Amino acid sequence: MKINVGLHHNMECMIQSMTGYGKATCELGEKVATIEIKSLNSKQLDFYFRMPPAYRDKEMDMRTELGNRLKRGKIEVTFNIEYKEGKQATQINSAVVKDYYRQLTEIIGEIGISNSEPVLQTILRLPESLNNDKELVDPEEAKKLMQTLAQAIDELEKFRNTEGLALANDVASRIGIIETYLEQVGPLEKERTQAIRNKLESSLLEFIPQESIDKNRYEQELIYFLEKLDISEEKTRLKHHCKYFVEVMKETDQVGRKLGFVAQEIGREINTIGSKANHSGIQKLVVLMKDELEKIKEQLMNVL
Repeated sequence: MKINVGLHHNMECMIQSMTGYGKATCELGEKVATIEIKSLNSKQLDFYFRMPPAYRDKEMDMRTELGNRLKRGKIEVTFNIEYKEGKQATQINSAVVKDYYRQLTEIIGEIGISNSEPVLQTILRLPESLNNDKELVDPEEAKKLMQTLAQAIDELEKFRNTEGLALANDVASRIGIIETYLEQVGPLEKERTQAIRNKLESSLLEFIPQESIDKNRYEQELIYFLEKLDISEEKTRLKHHCKYFVEVMKETDQVGRKLGFVAQEIGREINTIGSKANHSGIQKLVVLMKDELEKIKEQLMNVL
């Protein structure tokens, strides 16, 4: 079965993927700050931060900016500080280290324990042995960091838009395939009607002689039976849902959840057509439509 999907929908898509990546850097005096943002699909907005302890008080500001811009997804933020060559991230507080050393050696001598670990390593883990004055964040630094964060978000949104276009083209082509399969149902309906008529008549004649059949009553019962199997309304609704699906894809707001609801309606009509099919050819088309719809639903999990 050859399917032409290129003629169905010319997409001018506005949807975004939830998958994205952005990176930006800035200089903060003798330091270089790098902010990387990765986003993955998620039903809610979830944050995961990796950042230097000295900058932890800026996390809430970053969360607010990210939430306003990115709306939904699993957002991983990696914030690194690197010092330029010849600069130190921390400095040893020599006065404190000397005092710690004097106290520890006195204690070791008094209680007579063996020195199982180098004293200096122990001292450097004690409070205030290292001072981090260089990592204090002044207002100008904080401003630059937020600007760098905004640049990283810009890059991530570009990525999301590019991925969104690829998703849109794929999903639109699959909607087009479903519409093509639906068009192929029509020619099979007349064949189905005649097959049902022949089957009922053959079954009836097994039990009742032809001359004893009430023709008018037979036709009334046949019409009633065929009406129960009629799929005209389901076909019309399915066609409408497919058209509406593509219209929603062109909306500017977040459409992932909305598209999911429309996809559910598409699935409901396909299932009803399948339950009423009573024809192997139509059933085959229903299976093919379901397969395309499942692929659409998988893609929609990543649409913002």
